[in-house]
Amino acid sequence: MMLLRVSQVLLGLSALSSSALALWPQPRELSTGTTPLKLSNDFSVSTKGLPSTPNDLQDAIRRTQGFLKTDKLQALVPDRGASSKSAVGSARALRSLRLAYTGTARRLTSLAEEAIADVESRVEGYTLTVPSDGGEAVLQANSTLGLFRGLTTFGQIWYELEGTAYTLVAPIQIKDEPLYKYRGFMLDTARNYFPVDDIKRTLDAMSWVKINTLHWHVVDSQSFPLVVPGFQTLSEKGAYNAKAVYTPQNVKEITDYAAARGIDVIAEIDTPGHTAILAHSFPEHIACFEASPWTKYANEPPAGQLRLASPATVNFTSSLLTAAAKLFPSKFFSTGGDEINANCYKEDAETQKDLAGRTVDEALDGFTQAVHGALKGVGKTAVVWEEMLLDHKVKLANDTVVLVWISSANVQAVAQAGYRLVHASNDFFYLDCGAGAWVGNFPDGNSWCDPFKTWQKSYSFNPIANLTKEQEKFVLGGQHLLWTEQAGPTNLDEKIWPRAASGAELFWTGPGGDVRAALPRLHDLQYRFVKRGVKATPLQPEWCALRPGKCDLDA
Repeated sequence: MMLLRVSQVLLGLSALSSSALALWPQPRELSTGTTPLKLSNDFSVSTKGLPSTPNDLQDAIRRTQGFLKTDKLQALVPDRGASSKSAVGSARALRSLRLAYTGTARRLTSLAEEAIADVESRVEGYTLTVPSDGGEAVLQANSTLGLFRGLTTFGQIWYELEGTAYTLVAPIQIKDEPLYKYRGFMLDTARNYFPVDDIKRTLDAMSWVKINTLHWHVVDSQSFPLVVPGFQTLSEKGAYNAKAVYTPQNVKEITDYAAARGIDVIAEIDTPGHTAILAHSFPEHIACFEASPWTKYANEPPAGQLRLASPATVNFTSSLLTAAAKLFPSKFFSTGGDEINANCYKEDAETQKDLAGRTVDEALDGFTQAVHGALKGVGKTAVVWEEMLLDHKVKLANDTVVLVWISSANVQAVAQAGYRLVHASNDFFYLDCGAGAWVGNFPDGNSWCDPFKTWQKSYSFNPIANLTKEQEKFVLGGQHLLWTEQAGPTNLDEKIWPRAASGAELFWTGPGGDVRAALPRLHDLQYRFVKRGVKATPLQPEWCALRPGKCDLDA
């Protein structure tokens, strides 16, 4: 049998054939055999041994059973598995998968409850045993989340040949749990609007690779699609049109859908920058609104920032963010804090008056204390971009989470300061890079974060590079990000998948994976995504996908 551990080199090229398991993310511990096994026509999933079965776990079981019937993914080899016909035909049949709870609770909590629990308390581990002699497979976990993650893995085991779901590598033994608690994806819905169904499809795909956090950058200077109770005028005047909004009902639909798939939704309203859109409803709170040239006053058009030194603006912002935060069940809420433009405040007479001898950073500190304090009052922990800590030296609560985006080199400084952090650096994880300049009248322009970030680039990232053992404990995990200046409903899937899956494995299984060995499994995932209705981008010509290793640079 073949044994795999995260500390070892992944499957060698000799194993990359129709007989290999193409699981993504790769389990932390995996052993396989060489015996063909097929699913019985009357295959079932049993929950009789569970103390209770939450409704969302029942739904997850039904989805898994549906995928076993509808994926119909043929092995990625030149004959698409035809040469295995005899072996599959004579294989023993697996009749059932039994779910077993190894904890002590008298009732299982729902997936939704566990998905939004404190991030460091979440339990997602499981063991999965698939015998070679037919009979019964067993999935064990001491949490509902763990059972759900195991179901996701079980659904990736099988190929299809002439109506039969099969594997050639039984028996299979898996012991698995994530290395990092936070495995995320950020979606910007302000530059361009995405209908609810697009977000739900993205959540589905995230769950298939065990991503457990949607960082929802819901508003920005360009539009305000979020309908916030008590502040409805913001979306009425700030959305692109009356239909391009997310009502409280939409938010509940999205957060419920996410939680039932093991995903926490962290909303962001960026402040004090990136807030020009608020001027359409509350002009008294915005400095340098649509000032020109925009390049002097903002990183993107339109210019406009909250008058952070104004007591009225501080109170307004605190009220707005707490009202918005109440829409989201997550324990986290992001207040942003990136790309604050000094010229905007320097040339704004109202701000200069309100500063009253303070520096902008001193005013920012007071602004942040007030806003974060208000969020704490409604049970939220603040999330910020790295500038708040590293550039502006704002006093942050000890439990604040810092998103490191400007450079992965800045991680050490955040950890050294003793703050929990999430890797989000543009040099590895930005999905919008490399598409050329989106601003007009710039024919030779490139994107600011060139080059294009390939899956291999992010897969090769080391989350603990240059950190001491003491500093490593501050790394919660990481995320890919999609800023949507050049993305919309027509190309959403292609922008995200399968590249974001590289981060899913990196932060589940751990660093040190071999891109040569990972590529065939990622091909498999891309094909499976397409089968499930997600338009993931091909990674290579199909000729290469069917012949692992043949298109490597040194082949």
